[in-house]
Amino acid sequence: MPYAVPTSNSGLQENVAGLLCYLLGWLTGIIFLLIDKRPFVRFHAAQSIVVFGALFVLRLIVTFAFVGGGYLGFWAISALVSMVVSLITLVAWVVLMIFAYQGKKYEVPVAAGIAKSIAGSV
Repeated sequence: MPYAVPTSNSGLQENVAGLLCYLLGWLTGIIFLLIDKRPFVRFHAAQSIVVFGALFVLRLIVTFAFVGGGYLGFWAISALVSMVVSLITLVAWVVLMIFAYQGKKYEVPVAAGIAKSIAGSV
């Protein structure tokens, strides 16, 4: 297998940098959006920010929305919704990292449009 010459200051191959955009969710997305100028990496970085940022905010809302209720039913609903959000986060995390590593530009519905505008404007 021939050695692929990296084209950024990070020294990483494009597919590895794309995978790393998702490694710590929106945090690594921000880092790679700021340091890498390649369109493939910038798209995955922006998509990571949008997808995992939205899931993080959703988890915060679910956590704090039911705190004031005090009823067992509210806690049960909160726990159930939180588990569903956690499962979605895990599946999205694994799937998006695999696609990025394979060099594919998988576009998450709704999030990809926002990610494209972020990646192109920074």
